[in-house]
Amino acid sequence: MKIIDVKKEDFKKYISLEDNNISEIKEVVSEVIKDIKVNGDKALINYTKKFDNVDISNFRVTINEIKDSYKDVSEEFIEILKKAIYNIEKFHKNQTVNDFQYNTKNNSVIGQITTPIERVAVYIPGGKAIYPSTVLMNVIPAKIAGVKEIVIITPPDKFGKVNSNILVAADLLNINEIYKIGGAQAVAAVAYGTKTIKAVNKIVGPGNIYVAEAKRQVFGIVDIDMIAGPSEILILADEESNPKYIARDLLSQAEHDENAKPYLITNSEKIIIETLKFVEKYIDESKRKEILKICINNNLLIFKVEDVDEMFKISNYIAPEHLELLIKNPMEKLNKITNAGSIFIGEYSPEPVGDYFAGPNHTLPTSGTAKFSSPLGVYDFLKRSSYIKYSKDDFTENWKYISKFAETENLFEHANSIKERMRWIYT
Repeated sequence: MKIIDVKKEDFKKYISLEDNNISEIKEVVSEVIKDIKVNGDKALINYTKKFDNVDISNFRVTINEIKDSYKDVSEEFIEILKKAIYNIEKFHKNQTVNDFQYNTKNNSVIGQITTPIERVAVYIPGGKAIYPSTVLMNVIPAKIAGVKEIVIITPPDKFGKVNSNILVAADLLNINEIYKIGGAQAVAAVAYGTKTIKAVNKIVGPGNIYVAEAKRQVFGIVDIDMIAGPSEILILADEESNPKYIARDLLSQAEHDENAKPYLITNSEKIIIETLKFVEKYIDESKRKEILKICINNNLLIFKVEDVDEMFKISNYIAPEHLELLIKNPMEKLNKITNAGSIFIGEYSPEPVGDYFAGPNHTLPTSGTAKFSSPLGVYDFLKRSSYIKYSKDDFTENWKYISKFAETENLFEHANSIKERMRWIYT
């Protein structure tokens, strides 16, 4: 934990936007990917035994396993899933992309069509928590985009099973191609394909640092959504903010794992003192005490500033995954935000509202990448193709410009492709 008085210190030296200590992880992941490419299912079996301590030869979840999962999930939670699905679908249906076409004065036809990616894999993490919400957030926009084949990959538990909440969430969305595989080996398997698992065109969904590195290494063979880093929350608070809310919201991200990044920016010394008091109290009461202690002690940064403008200056530099505005008149200050994954406005919009229920996607850019990227959405599962039907009149009017452009680039056969047609027109 560190309290930084921005008036006395350069805040930038405390913000690390990249991880420079992953060379060993890169090597491990590279070897795993090579092994999967060469040995396919055999290597996948070996890595699942090595990393997940489970001996599995048939990776696909059966229809009976999906049906049986309902026995372990309460009717109450199923109804909550259905309500969340409704909200998430409602939001994402507004993201559909329209095709367009226009005619030139000489009746050439220029346009664009969009088509869905054919086959997508969704990675659902295992580890320290259970993520049926990630099923909803990744599958729903893919379905709205029109993706025909959606595959879920997720690590098995110590009994070789997939968590029932994940299976029920998938089934409610009519997804039944689910594989009990995780880690870099799972990413490699769906990127390159094995005898039993058909390769995909895109991989989405968060994972640990090995999963993130594997996605980085297979990019180009397949598309990916983003390289997800540790979860982040940045809270902007003034003297009227509720320190209990601030403390709870900082801890809501800190509990993801020990590497999560909770930040607070405030112009109030009182808020700092009160917030830290409640942070300590709530950690002592928590079921996830050990994770919280490590994360808060190592990663909590509190920036003391002079005014609200300075808050947004630092916030835009950090470009946080989650940005909470617990300040006066927050809606009036939205125009000050240039970089943020998702924005939570006012004291009744804590980050978990977005994680689970409100509708916007919770797969968000991290590690400063909100400066150039966006939350996952329907558009991430669509491809755009332009088309040109040039008329004879437009061709004869513009051929000289096109051929001259080509010759300027020393691409003479490009120019000859144009000139050959003109010879035919004039003969």
